[in-house]
Amino acid sequence: MYEVSAVERLIAEGKRLLLAADERLLQGLPRGNWIGGTIPYFMTESGGVRTHEQIYVTQLPPYATVAAIKYYDEQSIRDVYVDGQPHGFSFIMIPAMSRTHLSFALQAPTYQGFATRPLVGWVTGVDLADFGRLAPRVFDGRAGQSFSEGAIVMHVGLPPNKLAELDILNMFRQGDGEAIEFLEDSFAVRDALIAGQRRPLVDYLRERRIDTRLPLVADYAGAMLNTCFQKVDEATGVVSFYAPVFRGVEYKLAAAEGDYVENFARRMPRLNGQHMLFSCNCVLNYLYAGLEGRKTEGITGPVTFGEIAYQLLNQTLVYPRISDA
Repeated sequence: MYEVSAVERLIAEGKRLLLAADERLLQGLPRGNWIGGTIPYFMTESGGVRTHEQIYVTQLPPYATVAAIKYYDEQSIRDVYVDGQPHGFSFIMIPAMSRTHLSFALQAPTYQGFATRPLVGWVTGVDLADFGRLAPRVFDGRAGQSFSEGAIVMHVGLPPNKLAELDILNMFRQGDGEAIEFLEDSFAVRDALIAGQRRPLVDYLRERRIDTRLPLVADYAGAMLNTCFQKVDEATGVVSFYAPVFRGVEYKLAAAEGDYVENFARRMPRLNGQHMLFSCNCVLNYLYAGLEGRKTEGITGPVTFGEIAYQLLNQTLVYPRISDA
């Protein structure tokens, strides 16, 4: 975490930066080789904090090169994978609930070049007390512009002797309950196939007294990925999610796993000399696990409204690491 004056010095020195902070702080920064996104929640070395007065800074290593900083809208975002460097990675920030956020969440797996090059980043947000009143934003530091719609991407190149890889740490696993499948790709549903029988999802959640702080978990070719509940509206029968559910994918409700920080410490792999560039954790983990003031094994970074590791994720920790190829 840095004071504004320290970040201004880094920008003046030509450092390549990924920034996360309150809109007011990012808006006042000088132009330079940086991109940024709004959020006031962070995991720091002293624990989880909410602050509107400091900036979280990630510096690219000296051997990395910034090939481009590019703005994408809801249509051009489909080119984000093919625009990436043949040997490197791309860092993306998207404002929460923007048209581009929704388009990327639903369609990313269909984009040309999906998952052929590392794409990592996060969904920007605001203080939860201001959600719905203030719009999350992203910043292009080179152009001196900010956007509440679209995405900003830094395409980064690496030398041949370095390799970027993405890791996902998911604290949840599938429980032993019924398989749940959906009839369409959507952020909001009414009916679902539960153990093969079509029925209103809201009825199932009520009858089973489901704790909707626990996500749905699906097995994507061996990777366990979460979809989190946003709202269960019994009056309308609509169940809304923070990420889309997909037709033809089998979901199960997550099993309760005990203390988050203890599980985190147990599951966090040792890097063995590899460089962890940054990490981002989900704001739902921050809230539901009571992470304010609690440490998570020295892992620091913004606490976000969604994580991106090739595609949109929920309630996970995402971190890119760079190793010798």
